[in-house]
Amino acid sequence: MKFASEFRDPVAARALLSAIARKVDEIGATRARPVHIMEICGGHTHSIFRYGLDKLIHEGIEFIHGPGCPVCVLPMARVDECVEIAERPGVIFTTFGDAMRVPGHRKSLLQAKSTGADIRMVYSPLDALELARRNPGREVVFFGLGFETTTPSTALSIQQAAREGLTNFSVFCNHITVPEPIKALLDDPDMCLDGFIGPGHVSMVIGIHPYDFIARDYGKPIVVAGFEPTDLLQSVLMVVTQIAEGRAAIENQYARVVPEHGNPVSLAAIADVYERRASFEWRGLGEIDASGLRIRSRYAAFDAEEKFGIGYAAGSRNVPEVEGCACGAVMTGKLKPTGCPQFGKGCTPDLPLGALMVSSEGACAAYWQYAGARVAAE
Repeated sequence: MKFASEFRDPVAARALLSAIARKVDEIGATRARPVHIMEICGGHTHSIFRYGLDKLIHEGIEFIHGPGCPVCVLPMARVDECVEIAERPGVIFTTFGDAMRVPGHRKSLLQAKSTGADIRMVYSPLDALELARRNPGREVVFFGLGFETTTPSTALSIQQAAREGLTNFSVFCNHITVPEPIKALLDDPDMCLDGFIGPGHVSMVIGIHPYDFIARDYGKPIVVAGFEPTDLLQSVLMVVTQIAEGRAAIENQYARVVPEHGNPVSLAAIADVYERRASFEWRGLGEIDASGLRIRSRYAAFDAEEKFGIGYAAGSRNVPEVEGCACGAVMTGKLKPTGCPQFGKGCTPDLPLGALMVSSEGACAAYWQYAGARVAAE
């Protein structure tokens, strides 16, 4: 295929929907409930709603929204620590735009900016590096946030800062990893999952084998998927085909982008700059062992936690969520966004209570953007 329109071909989509329906009917003959498929990535959630796949697909399939939005799973305490760094004299705090409006316990980064903190939205950590070069008398801090997709760019920026001796540049590292929360969900007795749509962009970096344990240890199929409608429909078909055949494997639908063993340059940079934390706190999931990354001691001069004595370096604290906000339950797939009592009432994109309503990959934002008043009414 040469053009995006080919991945949105209605004829191909109808053929895939029919094939899915046949497989689901075959599975349904032996079970009384829908097939629960979790799309791990928030980008997939938005694609499902953007193209109406949740309405088009066989009623015997239910999409469960997973914890694949890195802004959304960030606990409120980390936002508070970002604000604390940003409000220090002489600091230029830089971040991706998604994180600007995420509420902390006291305020968001955008609110801190409005009261005088020098907070700047950047598109890359390289933008933060350039700010450090231009402002040698100020501390420039980059908010390192995201799954394995964004970890290489932060790592490469730290390596470049080390080569140049830019010691006024540092990273507040909140990078996290995908496989560990999936294991936590599979170990949760309250979760009922039959298969997974795997994150394409994460897998572009790490490959497909970090997910082997899902099929091997839990007997659940997982298919790494692209983001166009026919990508997702083909991936769903691959999942339900495995279920119908009574097997579980890791399969790669997104092979045009995702190499089996990942990107070796990216993986080398990650291994050089980061090491695993003993544990990391996730919104809705609590502390998960070895699910976060920290900067290695050889790059301590570029570690904002060490430089400012904040975060896990200072015994980071837990902050309770806003009362009545169900971000944790929505994030872990236990509740649909419309099941949150604040959805469309106390929590809207203009006045968000939680990160899921403001992030470009948040499940609540997907419901609101693509279903709007209909979903709020439901």
